[in-house]
Amino acid sequence: MGNWVVIAEYYSDVSRTEFICRGLETKDQALKALRAALHTYVPTKHIVEKRRHVYRFADQETYLVVIKGKLTEWECTLRIAELVSDSADPAVAERARMDDGEAKVAGGPQDRTPPGC
Repeated sequence: MGNWVVIAEYYSDVSRTEFICRGLETKDQALKALRAALHTYVPTKHIVEKRRHVYRFADQETYLVVIKGKLTEWECTLRIAELVSDSADPAVAERARMDDGEAKVAGGPQDRTPPGC
C-alpha cells in the first residue's frame, strides 16, 4: 500500500505543479527520490545553470531550490505527497473512501470520481 510522489511547484505566469516521480510505495522511497532530485531537477524552461542553492524547510520533507542562470534566477519547491486513498495509515485511507456525505461529516480528505464518469 502507499502511492507516494515527488512534486515540483513553481510559478511561471501561473502556479504549476510538476510530477517528478510517481508510484513510490513508501515514504522512505519518496524521501530518497526527493533528495536525489534536489541536485538533478531542472525546470522545463531552458536555463543554463551557473549555481544552485538548496534550502531545507523545518519538516525536512520540503525543499526550496534556487537556480541561478546566465540571465535569470528560478525558484521551485520540491516536496513529497501521498495519495490519501492508498495511504498506509488505515484511518486516512478509510476516510478517503467514504462517500460524499460521510467524508464531509468526518472532515477528512477524499478521492472521488464524479457521477457519470
